[in-house]
Amino acid sequence: MHHPVGRTIRRHPFVDCITETNIPLGWKPLNLEQYNGTIDPHEHLDAFLTQTNLYTNDDTILCCVFLSSLKGAILIWYGGIPPRSIDTFDTLVERVSRQCAIIRSHRMTSVALVNVRQADDESLRKLMNKFGWTTVQIQNLNPEVALHSMLLALHLDKFVDSLCQKPSGTIDELCERDEGYI
Repeated sequence: MHHPVGRTIRRHPFVDCITETNIPLGWKPLNLEQYNGTIDPHEHLDAFLTQTNLYTNDDTILCCVFLSSLKGAILIWYGGIPPRSIDTFDTLVERVSRQCAIIRSHRMTSVALVNVRQADDESLRKLMNKFGWTTVQIQNLNPEVALHSMLLALHLDKFVDSLCQKPSGTIDELCERDEGYI
């Protein structure tokens, strides 16, 4: 089969009747934080259904719209689901829930913070974002460990000099102070 240059074949895990579904005209984007797979999927699902059930409970539409509520690791995983393997919203929810359990069972520990270091050309803002993303994935992170790891991740510069002269007591205080340097 020949495909025009520049076009890609899109693989969907849904059966044909779902992929052929049209979202109703006037459908508004959901006011919902996108889900990345690291917290309880049922909490996200409840929020999703609370909003979508105001407009529809059509299984095929729920499947199509649910994808816009995903991001990060769970969205990447979604791209690898075999074609035509999802036939209902319940099947989709069950597969997502199972995958989220796998993602959550491999959570990071505070040892992962050792690998967070400011690169030579990396801004303080970018480092703080990277550090923040890593810390939210660590359950029961000791604030003193987080603070110590943050200090070790920084380049020696005016901000570090300031921290040495007047140490921060908490991560929140450190984050407030870094805003002045960013």
